[in-house]
Amino acid sequence: MSKSSRSEVRSTHTREEIFEHPLIEHHRREQIRDWFQDCRAQTLALLQGLDDDSLCQQAHPDFSPVGWHFGHIAYTESLWLLERSAGLSPLFPQYQRLFVADGLPKGERTRLPKLLDLQHYLKTVRTQVLDYLDIAPLDQQEPLWRWMLQHESQHSETIALVLELLQLGYGDRGLKVMTEPFTASMVEVPAGYFLQGNDSWDALDNERPMHRVFLPTYWIDRYPVTWGEYQVFMAAGGYEDSQWWSRSGWAWLQANPIQQPLYMPKDFASKDSGLADATLNHPVCGVSGYESEAYARFVGKRLPTEAEWEKAASWHPDTAQRHTYPWGETLPSQSRCNHGQAMGRSTPVNAYPDAQSAYGCWDMLGNVWEWTASWFDGYNGFVSYPYKGYSQAYFDGEHRVLKGGSWATRSYALRSSFRNWYYPGVRQIFAGFRCASDRCH
Repeated sequence: MSKSSRSEVRSTHTREEIFEHPLIEHHRREQIRDWFQDCRAQTLALLQGLDDDSLCQQAHPDFSPVGWHFGHIAYTESLWLLERSAGLSPLFPQYQRLFVADGLPKGERTRLPKLLDLQHYLKTVRTQVLDYLDIAPLDQQEPLWRWMLQHESQHSETIALVLELLQLGYGDRGLKVMTEPFTASMVEVPAGYFLQGNDSWDALDNERPMHRVFLPTYWIDRYPVTWGEYQVFMAAGGYEDSQWWSRSGWAWLQANPIQQPLYMPKDFASKDSGLADATLNHPVCGVSGYESEAYARFVGKRLPTEAEWEKAASWHPDTAQRHTYPWGETLPSQSRCNHGQAMGRSTPVNAYPDAQSAYGCWDMLGNVWEWTASWFDGYNGFVSYPYKGYSQAYFDGEHRVLKGGSWATRSYALRSSFRNWYYPGVRQIFAGFRCASDRCH
């Protein structure tokens, strides 16, 4: 089968259906090879325009330089697929301490190999990985190969945000998405059970196992909160009024005095002048969990729990079925959501009418991550994979769950059950939010 034929099948089927499709059932390894090559091409595109100095710059104490992330991608791929799976010796033993996740502190990761050396590292490891793919026992290793795709995708998104902090990002690439004005509203999600989590081959350990959850009736915003809405909070002195903030949120604000979200659009001049019309419908981005909570209280609402968010995104009440994506099972494309850095920035929250969930929620995948009120923890029956530190180390009651993905999230890590997690005081990620309520607004 030609590559174009495989792509056509891939665009209309789930990943599980691909391997059951009679036309390509025996092309299983070739499909994984395609995914790895596609994901790597997107990763290497991030190197364009970078030099040795920019690779080593640390934009923020909580984030490693972008060069470290490139090296860590190669290191992890070598560790799990070549060393632990194929039984090979390390290809680059000199990099083991430098690029291991729990090796050097982030502040000591600035002495990195040159650009050409990193490219050689990535290429050499990948060549052997694809050679091993020809003989790998996929019946046992399929989840590991898919985990590796998502690992690379996640670190590539971190590279994108570090480049944004360094002001080396792509900007808007000259692409404009025009939408009609809209009126913010909430949708009702009636009481009942739904299936939370994911048991598919793509599911990470913290998404498993899928389980039934009962939720009482609630309402949730149809769209993420926009800059047009959020500027009302800023203009009303929301950053100076403690009544809107939780105790921990107010303490955080006093220690980190700010007056606006981190990624304020460039066409914002002051509280009085407001935002340009082209930006009003974009989701607010660069807010912490604390800022999100404060705005929700300001408008008489709250943040949704993770379960409330996921039910609104994935559950179809008419068929009592769970869907991988808000629109169904068809894989993400640029016609359904803003993802994979295709636009290089956010888009209006009402730009993708074909991507609505069964309850009528828009923009639930891509564009911006969305804070929830839930603390990150394992579901009942959680089993760590491929190692304890991947998720379980963060079940500490200090990390909040974010859902939905951003404009920089790749399709490999984009689904309604996917769980991201950060401290509620982090605002460097491409995050916004939508509100929920126990009553109709």
